[in-house]
Amino acid sequence: MSSLQRNPGDQNFDADAEYQKLAEQHTQYEAELHRLTLSPYLNAEDLLEEVRLKKLKLRVKDEMQELLKRQRHACA
Repeated sequence: MSSLQRNPGDQNFDADAEYQKLAEQHTQYEAELHRLTLSPYLNAEDLLEEVRLKKLKLRVKDEMQELLKRQRHACA
């Protein structure tokens, strides 16, 4: 079994890629929320979808902040 050697910068690259993925998800949820709020009338399903999207968006934001926190801690 071979072990893969990693450069110290690889971890930052992986974290940057993960952060970018999370940022894209956050943007997607924001766009879906915006599209939803353009409707003059929201039915019960729309309201549930709005709540779901807000929770997903907040979860992704929390993950982004946690990733930044870990990066700062690793650099210190």
